[in-house]
Amino acid sequence: MKVRYDREADAAYIELSAGTPDGGVEIEEGVVLHTTKDHKIISIEILDASRKFPVASLDTLEKAS
Repeated sequence: MKVRYDREADAAYIELSAGTPDGGVEIEEGVVLHTTKDHKIISIEILDASRKFPVASLDTLEKAS
């Protein structure tokens, strides 16, 4: 698992597995599941991340990944 946070875009990106997304499903405003063509979730994108959770915690995850 890889975790990235783009401060300029205020977006968090959580990569669950390798692969190229074929599409995405917005499950809640600003939360997108990226999927393969056979509907496996490979990543999660969270827009306006700093409004949804404490993004400072992502620094620890980025270093651990």
